[in-house]
Amino acid sequence: MTAGLASGPQAVRAGDLSAAYSRCEEITRLEAKNFAYGIRLLPGPKRRAMSALYAFARRVDDVGDGPGSSSEKLVALAGIRSQVERLGGGCAGDDPVLLALEDACERFPIPRGALLELVTGCEMDCRQQGYQTFEDLAVYCRCVAGSIGRLSVGVFGSSDPGRASELSDTLGVALQVTNILRDVVEDRDVMGRVYLPAEDLARFGCAEDASGPLPALCDLLRFEASRARERYAEGLGLLDLLDRRSRACVGAMAGIYRRVLERIERDPLSVLDRRVSLPTWEKAWVAARSLAGASS
Repeated sequence: MTAGLASGPQAVRAGDLSAAYSRCEEITRLEAKNFAYGIRLLPGPKRRAMSALYAFARRVDDVGDGPGSSSEKLVALAGIRSQVERLGGGCAGDDPVLLALEDACERFPIPRGALLELVTGCEMDCRQQGYQTFEDLAVYCRCVAGSIGRLSVGVFGSSDPGRASELSDTLGVALQVTNILRDVVEDRDVMGRVYLPAEDLARFGCAEDASGPLPALCDLLRFEASRARERYAEGLGLLDLLDRRSRACVGAMAGIYRRVLERIERDPLSVLDRRVSLPTWEKAWVAARSLAGASS
């Protein structure tokens, strides 16, 4: 039977999957301010799978940052956890995100445990758990960002999957610390969350709510930025273990975040006034440069 004459349940499923992936790609285009620039560089099947992963991560994140009490959010996250645990058993129904995620997991060796770690990280947010040390914070970062790296490696493939998983985890910590520094005021004033380690706040003479004398805040932010920079240097060893297009994807995403971090290091107090970000032209330039570099 030719593809154009397909009919019945298989055709319906193919149509459902096409629509499901289209919806995930739409979510990625609309919501992913930095992520989308990297995955555009991937071939179609990998790009669609990454869009499904992003759409799922977005759903989890929206629960944690959305309206409702902590207990209500935890109930909703328990529901998502159950869906992940039953993925492949027909639980997707007509949910486009779950349909696409289920198909991506069938096509690629995506680690299911990392999907559950994403949920765990959001549960930590809902409990508004502070962090005493950087090592404590790194556990959270590995749940919400390192997990994305490990999921991505499942899609990318690698010449050394074990080492690639370790390096993607390290890179995820660097990316998440960058996010934390960029959003330190919004997290504190809007979400009521302080991610900066309590021992570092005390060491630099800042208050527990991440406020304090401007020189002290400046020193603290630069100190945490240096930790992120060290982890970028190590984590980007991942590039050597990936194929050309996947290398370009990771290089673009990490390149955008590193440039944000560089801006914060140059002017730490800028995060008190606005969300530090790159203009669209610069993100596109970083992506193009990553693709060119991956080809050399």
